[in-house]
Amino acid sequence: MKIAIGNDHAGVEFKNKLMEELRSKGYEIMNVGTDTLDSVDYPDIAKKVSEKVLNGEAKFGILICGTGIGISIAANKIKGIRAALCHNEYTAKLSRLHNDANIIALGARVLGEDLGLACVEAFVNTEFEGGRHARRVGKIEQ
Repeated sequence: MKIAIGNDHAGVEFKNKLMEELRSKGYEIMNVGTDTLDSVDYPDIAKKVSEKVLNGEAKFGILICGTGIGISIAANKIKGIRAALCHNEYTAKLSRLHNDANIIALGARVLGEDLGLACVEAFVNTEFEGGRHARRVGKIEQ
């Protein structure tokens, strides 16, 4: 499975750890985030990851900034993106199960690396439930 991952300067170390762990589990990772601590604008990173998801280069996206808030807001401005800011495995799972989220947003300054990885694994391993939720996701898309 291909996953696009992007981060701003606050998420460099967090991203590197996630990429290492995910690659060790067999995921193909496309890194479109920054690799330095020099300040960058998170909306630019959100756009890059969103484009990879929308054009089918990646099945899912992972976005990381300090809190996950700004980068998720930026991604959700892009038509077709449903970015979910997740803080635990439960919210990650439900974001897929009920909302068909295609991007998970994480806060590097909020989550530990182990919890971040657990969130990503819950996210990518949960299928959309459909049913009544499909109607609601359709309304979001409109």
